Parts: sequence; C-alpha cells; structure tokens
Amino acid sequence: METAGIDPQTVLRMLCGLWFLPHIAGKLLNAQLASGTFEKVGLKPGRLFLYATVAMELLAAFGLVFGIYPRVAAALAVFVLAGASYAVLRMHGFNWRWNRQGPEYMVFWSIVCVLAVW
Repeated sequence: METAGIDPQTVLRMLCGLWFLPHIAGKLLNAQLASGTFEKVGLKPGRLFLYATVAMELLAAFGLVFGIYPRVAAALAVFVLAGASYAVLRMHGFNWRWNRQGPEYMVFWSIVCVLAVW
C-alpha cells in the first residue's frame, strides 16, 4: 500500500535501522560500563563483545536504512536483539515487560524488523 508516494513498509524498515543509532551511541559513550555488562552476563572479554555488537548494529542499521540487503540486515538485527534479550534475561531473570527489565521491547523490535522486509 502506498500513500502519497511513500511506502509505509519502507518507512518502517528505515525506522527499524535508525533505532539502532542511539543504542550504538550509548554503548560507545559508556564503553567501560557496557563492557562490564557484557562480562556480567558471561560474554568475555567484554570489550570484544562490545565492539562486535556495535559493528553488527552498524551493519544492520546501514542495511535497513538504505535498503542494502535488507533481509540480511534484518536477520543481523534479530541476532543482535536476541543477544540483548539473552543478556537482559540473564541479568534480571524472566520478567516479560520492559518496565521490569524484560525483553518485551527487543522481541517486538525483532518481529518488526522481519515484517519490515517481508
């Protein structure tokens, strides 16, 4: 469905990618804390996982925003978000809702990434 020449699915795909930018900035601006978080959940060395995650998020964001291999980018986004969900569950136990430190938001974002490139 197109509205005024704008494909809503394209806009959704681009938004899914753009949403990674604050996550990337937060990790890089707080690299020491982020590295510690990776280590707390058993992903060692934390600094390596931090930069690997940032690289994957950048690739996913770039692919989703610019439509370059969007399905591959969405799969990478889902992989990163699954890792984030794992970390949240490992740190806080199973609490579904985001406001109780649950993975609800990341699961939703993953589903939307897939739907945006379907």
